[in-house]
Amino acid sequence: MFDKYIVCEEGLRPRPDGRPGGVVEVRMPYYRGLTLSMVEAVDLTLDGAPIPPERTTFTVHGNTYGFDRLPLVTDDRWEMGERAELTFETDQPLTPGEHDVAVAVRLRVSYMPVLSGGRDRKRLTLAGTGREG
Repeated sequence: MFDKYIVCEEGLRPRPDGRPGGVVEVRMPYYRGLTLSMVEAVDLTLDGAPIPPERTTFTVHGNTYGFDRLPLVTDDRWEMGERAELTFETDQPLTPGEHDVAVAVRLRVSYMPVLSGGRDRKRLTLAGTGREG
């Protein structure tokens, strides 16, 4: 429904802890907010390579979760239009410049018999980290 808005255009930046990887901002592709237990998956692909969920965390309004914990989170929500952060780890540092970022969100909605969600893909630019050299 809101697929073209999932990946936030200005939302690629280095990890704040300096480890290899980055942070991508995403929005929910659904017209209502949902409890996090209803977020089945948020799959991230960077430059054609899938980032495993165990190397990714999900942060919404300051609360950070591993994807293995989301099915148990019934007291936190991801609201429509609210930005969430996917912080991911890679083997090598990301190079500054353009990267192909694809995100697929799968949601369990109580009144729908099949998974809902959406997909988005954008070319995002990672600014220089100041650590190149």
